[in-house]
Amino acid sequence: MPNWPPDPNKRPENSANQPAPIQPLPPSQPSGQEWRLIENTLLASVAEQRRARRWSIFFKLLTFGYLLFIVLALGRGCTSNTPTGLDSVDTSKPHLAVVELQGTISNSDKANAYDVSKALTRAFENSNSKAVALDINSPGGSPVQSDEIWQTMMDLRKEYPNKKLYAVIGDIGASGAYYIASAADEIYVNPSSLVGSIGVIMPSYNIEGLMDKVGVEDRTITAGEYKDILSLSRPLTDYEEQHVEKVLANTHKHFINAVKEGRGDRLKNPEENKLFSGLFWTGEQSIALGLADKTGSIASLERELKLKTVVNYTPMDPFQFFMDRFAVKMGAGIGSSINLDVLPKDEGNAQMR
Repeated sequence: MPNWPPDPNKRPENSANQPAPIQPLPPSQPSGQEWRLIENTLLASVAEQRRARRWSIFFKLLTFGYLLFIVLALGRGCTSNTPTGLDSVDTSKPHLAVVELQGTISNSDKANAYDVSKALTRAFENSNSKAVALDINSPGGSPVQSDEIWQTMMDLRKEYPNKKLYAVIGDIGASGAYYIASAADEIYVNPSSLVGSIGVIMPSYNIEGLMDKVGVEDRTITAGEYKDILSLSRPLTDYEEQHVEKVLANTHKHFINAVKEGRGDRLKNPEENKLFSGLFWTGEQSIALGLADKTGSIASLERELKLKTVVNYTPMDPFQFFMDRFAVKMGAGIGSSINLDVLPKDEGNAQMR
């Protein structure tokens, strides 16, 4: 085969009738308008990428700043417990010292004996505080925490006989909160405040029937005949019920003695008016019964004492203070409702409510 391999540029001898091979067209060059379109597209893409990078950096810095703020606020809250009003108010001038008692009285809440007692002590120790007011808005809580605050107030009154201690009840000053209020020289209330509830309660439920219906079996194991005395899966025996009643009666006696010591002869016919029965009254009614002294508020007390400055000695975590203010602003205008939280929520715990 002398002609192999064939020359690709040479037509075969027997292909005279075959069409000539199609020659590829030279690539067309874009016109000036097309070049401008391509250039604008590329420039727009580059600009969009730059904007995306800028926004990415901005949000990263914003997130970093937010996290840094939280860390600093939490760190400050863990290392110091400064009163919210002392940083910005001059305590070298005569002022009304205020300590807040807000919410449930409990060792794990801000209305706890350690913080409240410490704030009261700090308020009395300042020679420029001309009077001290405990601003109360609480349904009650732990009898132990309440008694510790009560004892601190009685001790401070003896140590500083020339400095009056006021209890100012807002929406509610019931049970353990009234226990504490009774240690004040005078109790101010709003005519519509809820006051009293001098009693002790320990809730207990029996859901044995419900457990039987849903097929739940109690397999609690105890060492000690009455260790499961408040079990939800069985009723109390007569002996157990009597024992719990004695425990509550003993705590109730402490409560009554504290109120009698704090209020003295100002109480009007306690037995006849059932002041120690657990009932509560309005502020106006409580004045008539001797549970409170007069109507008023922190603002009216400030005017009555002719003091131009109020200093809040309440300890508060700065971060929590900021979040509380933020929540108030967010919730403003949503509305309000009456909530009589005078019943306990914790199973098995004696509560002064």
